[in-house]
Amino acid sequence: MVTSPAVVEELGNELMALGWVTDLMVAGSLATGDYIPCVSDLDLVALVDGPVDIGRQTTLAAAHHRLDSGTGTGFDLGCVYVDVEAVSDIDVQHPTWTHGQLVHRILSRITRAELVRHGYEIFGRSPRDVFPQMSDDDIRAAAHAELTGYWAWAARRPWLWLNPTIADLGLTSMARGRHSLSNGELLTKTQAIEQADAPAWLINQLLARRQGKAASSPRIPTAMIAWRDARRTVARAQQLNR
Repeated sequence: MVTSPAVVEELGNELMALGWVTDLMVAGSLATGDYIPCVSDLDLVALVDGPVDIGRQTTLAAAHHRLDSGTGTGFDLGCVYVDVEAVSDIDVQHPTWTHGQLVHRILSRITRAELVRHGYEIFGRSPRDVFPQMSDDDIRAAAHAELTGYWAWAARRPWLWLNPTIADLGLTSMARGRHSLSNGELLTKTQAIEQADAPAWLINQLLARRQGKAASSPRIPTAMIAWRDARRTVARAQQLNR
């Protein structure tokens, strides 16, 4: 297990003091052992005793603003706040702190898989005591949902891929998706980069960025490579529906 940055413990202390947050759990790269400080995001999931109404959202946003401007500077600390009564509903959207703002998102099947396969608790219960176990077929279904959902939408919008962040994320996500569909297993981001459908020069640059090094890639060629990879991977996933 990778040591949690201090801001994770600070968030845990703040949430525990509120009295209505019952559990705080770690997913993402920090859970899988692939965390790189100030490169990887911090992906957390908190369970709440009751709905996260406007008053509670205001309290949470204030806490996150304090942390983001203090010990959390540069760490991209994110957290999904799930009403414990809605844990089993995969389609409901939850208040989610991400990149400096509070939005509403589902708790994705991939995140759920990370929690039960690799996650751990900061306080409260273990993820495996809250979320149902996920079989290899469940992992395949989670990957299929990701590919035929957001990534199918993105693959129909080639201009999005001119954003270097989208291009990098797409290449790693396609590799992760293909691996999960084939094997029913989760792949870390670093492992995914090594399996990306891209030329060696781009893989080397992706790995360098993953390690926090300054390494730029030519924008248009990278966008084209990533977009075409997404179109191919999404199309193969969609064929599984037929």
